[in-house]
Amino acid sequence: MEQNAWTPTRLLELSGSYWSTCTLHAGVKLDVFTPLSGERLTADELAKRIKCDPRGLGMLLDALSALELLEKSEQGYAAAPFAAQFLSRSSAEYLGHIIMHHHHLVSGWSKLDEAVRSGEPVRERSSHEDVESSRESFLMGMFNLAMQIAPMIVPQIDLAGRRRLLDLGGGPGTYAIHFCKQNPGLDAVICDLPTTRAFAERTVARFGLSQRINFVALDFETDELPTGFDVAWLSHVLHGSGPVTCAEVLKNAIATLEPGGMIMVQEFILDNDKVAPLFPALFSLNMLIGTPEGQSYSEGELIEMLAAAGAADVHRIPLQLPNGAGVIAGTAPAGG
Repeated sequence: MEQNAWTPTRLLELSGSYWSTCTLHAGVKLDVFTPLSGERLTADELAKRIKCDPRGLGMLLDALSALELLEKSEQGYAAAPFAAQFLSRSSAEYLGHIIMHHHHLVSGWSKLDEAVRSGEPVRERSSHEDVESSRESFLMGMFNLAMQIAPMIVPQIDLAGRRRLLDLGGGPGTYAIHFCKQNPGLDAVICDLPTTRAFAERTVARFGLSQRINFVALDFETDELPTGFDVAWLSHVLHGSGPVTCAEVLKNAIATLEPGGMIMVQEFILDNDKVAPLFPALFSLNMLIGTPEGQSYSEGELIEMLAAAGAADVHRIPLQLPNGAGVIAGTAPAGG
C-alpha cells in the first residue's frame, strides 16, 4: 500500500481536521498563551483575566492541552515551551498574526462550493473594526511567513554591486529588510498601498534601516512606478490577479529597471500539469474564494509571462523552499 493511500480513517480525519484548527484559532484569538507563558493559572484565574466563561475556557484549555500546546497540572495550566516561543505575544517569534489571518479566511472557505459554482469571490464584507483587524493580521502575517522564508532565500541570491532595490507590493518590507541586511551597499523602496505605510515604516524602524529603506504609497496595478532600480522583487504579488493584469504588472516592473537590471518573482508555483505541489493547488482555491481573477500559476506560465514582458535569461533559481514556493528570475534588456 502506498504511504499516503486513502483509507476511510484518513478520509474522516481530514474531514474533521477543522476542529483542531478552530481550537488553535480560538486560543490565539483569546490570547490564552501570553499569560500562560509567564505563569501557571487555573481556568478560573485565567477566565477572570481575559473575561471568559470559566466552564467554556476550561474546555478550551483542556483541548489545547490535548494538542500539547498547554501543559496541565493540579496547579493549573501553563504554555508548553513551543507555544511560549511561537504563540505568546511577548515572544519575538510570535506567529499569531498569520494564524489570525488564517482564521479570517475560514468563513470564505466554508463557501468554496459557491465560488466554484459561480466563478466569483464569496468572501463577505466585514465591519470597519473587522477590516482593521484583518488588515493587521494579513500584513503582519505576511511578516511572520517572510521571516521564516527570507533567511532561506536572500543569502543564496547574489546582488553584489547592485545599489537600489524595488520591493513591489512589499507589505511590511520584510524582504527589503533582509536584502539590505545581506547587502550593505543596497538601498530599497517599498511600493504598496497607503494603508500599508504605517506597518512598513514601523517594521523597517525595528531593524534600524529607516535611512536605507523608503516607502512609496501607490497602487502598483494602476499608478506609475518610480524608476532607477537595478533589482525588482515581487513576492507573492501575481497570484492576486489574472493573466492580463499580471502581464501589465511585469511589464511595468521591468520598465523601472536600468539596462541589465534583475527582476525576481516569488510565488507558490504549480508544476506545469497543475496537480502538484499540493499547497499551490489549494492556494489557487483560496484566490478563487477571495479575488475576481487570482490564481496560482505554473512554472511554465510564469516563465512565459516574464519573457513576454521583455525579460531575458528567464530561469527558476534553484532553491528548496516550503509549500511549493519558488523564485523565477530574469534581466531587463540591454536596450532599457
